[in-house]
Amino acid sequence: MTIPIANPDIGEAEREGVVSVLESGYIASGDVVTTFEEEFADYCGAERAVATANGTAALHATYEALDVEGQAVVTTPFSFVATANSIRLAGGEPVFADIEPETYNLDPDAVEAILRERDDVAAIMPVHLYGLPADMRRFRELADDHDVALVEDAAQAHGASIDGQRVGSFGDAACFSFYPTKNMTTGEGGIVTTDDPEIEAGIREFINHGRNGGDAYAHVSVGHNLRLTNVAAALGRAQLDRLPAFTEARQENARRLTEGLADAPVETPTVPDGMEHVYHQYTVRTADRDGLRSALEEQGVDSAVYYPTCIHELEAYEGYSAETPAAKRATEEVLSLPVHPNVSTDDVDRIVEATTNAGIKHV
Repeated sequence: MTIPIANPDIGEAEREGVVSVLESGYIASGDVVTTFEEEFADYCGAERAVATANGTAALHATYEALDVEGQAVVTTPFSFVATANSIRLAGGEPVFADIEPETYNLDPDAVEAILRERDDVAAIMPVHLYGLPADMRRFRELADDHDVALVEDAAQAHGASIDGQRVGSFGDAACFSFYPTKNMTTGEGGIVTTDDPEIEAGIREFINHGRNGGDAYAHVSVGHNLRLTNVAAALGRAQLDRLPAFTEARQENARRLTEGLADAPVETPTVPDGMEHVYHQYTVRTADRDGLRSALEEQGVDSAVYYPTCIHELEAYEGYSAETPAAKRATEEVLSLPVHPNVSTDDVDRIVEATTNAGIKHV
């Protein structure tokens, strides 16, 4: 049997929560969503949260609330395309800085160089890639020094922390995804955490047809319908309760993988001091990725490449350019191995054995 790269864990609590909502008849956005928002904000250490239809909607709505139209947002080219698309959808310009080779996260030095060169930057958006927090202390300093907003793309980092402070509480806003492959899921869904009531109000207005206030037909701006449903929120509440156990399982699987792969022909993940990695993905680096993928497939081990192309090199980004050699190299060498909570100890042993005996050269 193949060990899958992702395997959402839906249990009885999730089923009971969803059935309760279905039986209530109130299946669209409502009180269950509000409760989920409050619980998730509290979990992250933020003052407020706004649930959205998906993670991309969370990002897009945040940039509408920040009004970045005609301005630049500095971010990473080594991420899912939604990171940059959200900026463009709000009328902004994504500007790509290089990544740190060891962590794959946005490089603060590269961002600082851009901030010194340009006077049209409205925000910085690091991504907590694979579940490892970006250097938020440094990014907070840069944002404050240059008077720009700081947005966390935390789509892969539910529960990750720096010196005990959880992501979702460092930026002016932080955006999470609840897609089925994420560390917790609502099926499709997203959420924005923030301490800023104006950002919260702007997001709520944008995702609710531009409404502002109690009048259902008082549309003060052009918006979308990007609300989360009570059905999805019920699923999310149960998943949030289980998130600590999910995280512990991911971290234990990652620990055993790192220990077992110590002599394997791959470079295992780096976790800087003070950072808590929640391992949305367990990503290794190898100079012979195709060879490793083939060997793993033969042994029934799934794998995936996140990500094979820098965003600015995609067809949809024709005309964009950036000098990002570390990101470019990562697109050629990274490979993610199964690490989710349903990976058993026997599965870990199979993954280690298949990787170690892949017959490829060391990095």
